[in-house]
Amino acid sequence: MEYFLQTPAWADFQQTLGRRVHMRSGQGWSFLAIEEKNPAGKVLYAPYGPVADSVAAFDAALADLVAVAKSCGAVFVRIEPVTAGLEPGTAAAALKDRGMQPAPVNQQPELSWIVDLDRDFKDVLADMKPVNRNLYRNIHKKGVTFRSTQDPDDIRILLNFLHMTARRNGFKPQSDEYLTQVASSLMPAGAATLFVAELHGGPIAAALAYDSADTRTYAHAALDDTHRKLSAGIPLLVTLMADAQEKGLKHVDLWGVAPADQPDHKWAGFTAFKKSFGGREIAYPGTWDLPVNKPRYAAYQAARRLRDALRSALKRVKRPTP
Repeated sequence: MEYFLQTPAWADFQQTLGRRVHMRSGQGWSFLAIEEKNPAGKVLYAPYGPVADSVAAFDAALADLVAVAKSCGAVFVRIEPVTAGLEPGTAAAALKDRGMQPAPVNQQPELSWIVDLDRDFKDVLADMKPVNRNLYRNIHKKGVTFRSTQDPDDIRILLNFLHMTARRNGFKPQSDEYLTQVASSLMPAGAATLFVAELHGGPIAAALAYDSADTRTYAHAALDDTHRKLSAGIPLLVTLMADAQEKGLKHVDLWGVAPADQPDHKWAGFTAFKKSFGGREIAYPGTWDLPVNKPRYAAYQAARRLRDALRSALKRVKRPTP
């Protein structure tokens, strides 16, 4: 799988945000790394990278990342080696042996849900729950149609539905400015597509997807509360999958899911929805830091620990006495 966060299109988008991006490659490896700021200072972050086809190639990529970090004054390198030639069961030990430590929080999901498209689409449908198949095949009888668009102005459809969802569920979506910039940068380049469900010509649901060379990533989706009972989001996602297969893509990445042993996880509802489309779980090593300026990084970690300890103490103080 080629991960979208390691593509030239994502690099171009990051540059429109005013960020400095480094793209490097060598024998069996490559990476896209972004200069970011955090309390430690400058960070060189490779989202879902570096990409390597062997452990030796990973080591070469890591050495180049460190060299770039030193040249730009980064305090540490932050990586997510999802494709690095490391064995899943021993990846953590291998990373620690190279001087890395787990980041305070994972930047990207540790678990994702993948639907493979390199087969007859009838088999893709057969793996879904019956209700999903039936909605996809029959929702047109209720007047619902689907279209795709790469017109950046159409992002307003999704933004409107995201505002509705935020009001209903009390969550904070990514800003309108950010998603508008995503649309302006990626849609004309053919790297992002908006899928829209319409009832009698009016939009009732929308989903934004990003494409790499072989994978479509399901990124943002929301629907109109007024027509919630139609469940248009389900056939909309199946339409997104069918379109991806028609374009020759091999996978659809439905993005983060909750661990199976955590039924109360905040993503539990989304996870049940994603798994209803069939597919498989894929686990990643998580986000790891490699200090470049070790004293600065140690001070950063100490400050985080102190802050976390103070927060815990304040919670205990505020907790009512039994």
